Amino acid sequence: MKRLINQHPRRIGKILLGLIPFLLILGVYSFASNERLEINPNDKLMPAFSTMADSMHRMMFEPSKRSGEYLFWTDTSSSLKRLGLGVAISAFISLVVGIFLGIIPKIRAGVAPLITAVSLIPPLAILPILFIIFGLGEVSKVMLIVLGITPFLIRDTQLRVMELPEEQIIKAQTLGANSWQVITRVVLPQILPKLIDALRLSLGSAWLFLIAAEAISSTSGLGYRIFLVRRYLSMDVILPYVVWIAILAFAADYLLRRLSRSAFPWQITATREAK
Repeated sequence: MKRLINQHPRRIGKILLGLIPFLLILGVYSFASNERLEINPNDKLMPAFSTMADSMHRMMFEPSKRSGEYLFWTDTSSSLKRLGLGVAISAFISLVVGIFLGIIPKIRAGVAPLITAVSLIPPLAILPILFIIFGLGEVSKVMLIVLGITPFLIRDTQLRVMELPEEQIIKAQTLGANSWQVITRVVLPQILPKLIDALRLSLGSAWLFLIAAEAISSTSGLGYRIFLVRRYLSMDVILPYVVWIAILAFAADYLLRRLSRSAFPWQITATREAK
């Protein structure tokens, strides 16, 4: 008999096991919602699924009487543009700075303490400063994402570079490689899949900073809509929006994972061999 720690579910089993918690949550919510609505049919705290479906249908497929826009899709588009731009800028900065910090000791000695100090500052604490410097437009929202996740990504990339076997660096130099060639041919190919993994871990924080910025100053976006309708206790809009954010985050994580597997298939083999 196999020990529990050595038993691995098959593909269908993994899917079913993954669905169980979500089904339990839906079941508990449905039961609690029905109980509250029986007592008070006008209860807004836990609306019925039909009420949420009606609200989402209105926001998805009926243009706003004020602006003529389909609010749900406008909010989604605005948030994804800000998130995508912020994450892309953070990834580029982190890749460049992290590699140089990890591979060049003099740069690491001079810059690493500053990156560490910046990473310890709560990004939301400097949000008013961003609004003062960049105004209330798109730049400040994107910059909050950049400042929020870039220090973490830089430090993670630096550590990944420093973890590379020293023998690889020595062998490359023995074969005549200069510093630039070592970075581009030895370090960069091994760090890119690690950076994608770090991006996947930072998506939750990126969404947090985006929602915070949109809630404070914006005229569109998922975070803006959630905080706008909260004053009316519109849980029939808030809950679907929260679920939609979770779906978008899951989709982004899945796409990054697929990108890593397709672009760096050797990394999967290396990981399995290490295990």
